[in-house]
Amino acid sequence: MAATMAAIMEITENIMRRMHEPSTKLHNALYFMSGMMVVILALVIVVGVKTKAENAGFHIADDTENSYEQQVAGQTDTTQDSGQEKWQEGVVAYQGKEYLYNTDIKTYLMMGVDIDGPVQQSSDYTQGGQSDALFLLVVNNKTEQLQVISINRNTMADIELCDEEGIDMGPLKTQICLQHAFGDGKRLSCSKTVDAVSGLFQNIPISGYLAMNMGGIPQMNDAVGGVEVTVQQDISFPKAGVNLKKGQKVTLNGTQAYYYLHGRDTEEYDSATKRLQREEQYIVAYMDKLKKVSTENPDQVTEIYNSVSDYLVTSVDFTSMIEQLMNYGFSEDQMYTVPGKTVEGKPIDGKRYEEYHVDEDAMEELIMKVFYTPVQ
Repeated sequence: MAATMAAIMEITENIMRRMHEPSTKLHNALYFMSGMMVVILALVIVVGVKTKAENAGFHIADDTENSYEQQVAGQTDTTQDSGQEKWQEGVVAYQGKEYLYNTDIKTYLMMGVDIDGPVQQSSDYTQGGQSDALFLLVVNNKTEQLQVISINRNTMADIELCDEEGIDMGPLKTQICLQHAFGDGKRLSCSKTVDAVSGLFQNIPISGYLAMNMGGIPQMNDAVGGVEVTVQQDISFPKAGVNLKKGQKVTLNGTQAYYYLHGRDTEEYDSATKRLQREEQYIVAYMDKLKKVSTENPDQVTEIYNSVSDYLVTSVDFTSMIEQLMNYGFSEDQMYTVPGKTVEGKPIDGKRYEEYHVDEDAMEELIMKVFYTPVQ
């Protein structure tokens, strides 16, 4: 048992070391980040989201007995009804009131993965890339309202580990962004991340996922003619010709959008949280612009999607989309963040890395607000 735990910790620490190894991007204060998924999130909101499984179950490969190699060989998502039924059955008591799970909603996980190029099989099962951007899109088809929950990449959660060959090594509580690394860099990595996020949210059903590698941001931003924001903090990358000043109102071009969503000062404490706030700002601005553009030219959304399809992994069946969510309501007050605070974690090789600890009471309140309705 001790040997197994030592092996688990060694693998995890190796991942953490790779995460912080010196590189040109790190020297430029660009920590690998896939903020481009905020663009995909907006794209999905405008186009509409329909999955093959209408019962809002998980699209996760059954890995109870199988190795990772066996799972990947099948490459077939299955629907797990039991988790949904357990979540939805009966009345839940909270602060003296009774609640039922809201069966009118469907929830989708949006991921940004810290890989520049198109999607491809990872070199081993600890090299799947980190899901540095994580958002839940909650769609209420009855009220025609949308809600978004952002998840800090450093949120401490239970993830499933494996070794380089894909052999299961059990669970570990660590930064949730690492779950995607323990997979194939494709559907298996996404399915495992869906599992981890669902667990973080007390096993809510997640109907589908969409992940995007970082290379698609510039063309998606430019495809809508740029996105206007009021710069929240100085962003300077001289070699890329990017020099954004706090308070400046600017229509971001593709390169600027890339760095605005990715860049952070790795020497600044809790810089991941500030970057997350910029992503949230960009989501709202991009959705407004995309709605305008797609109203003028309905084919534009499809063209944008096609331009980045090589960077996407998804269980959402885009070919069966039958309606758009153009008229669904969404505003800044419908965007939430997993509540908690950033602290310094235990040292690895003499360095301490940030951990985001969830406020459990506030988290329960958020879950009840978004996913439950009071019993009348």
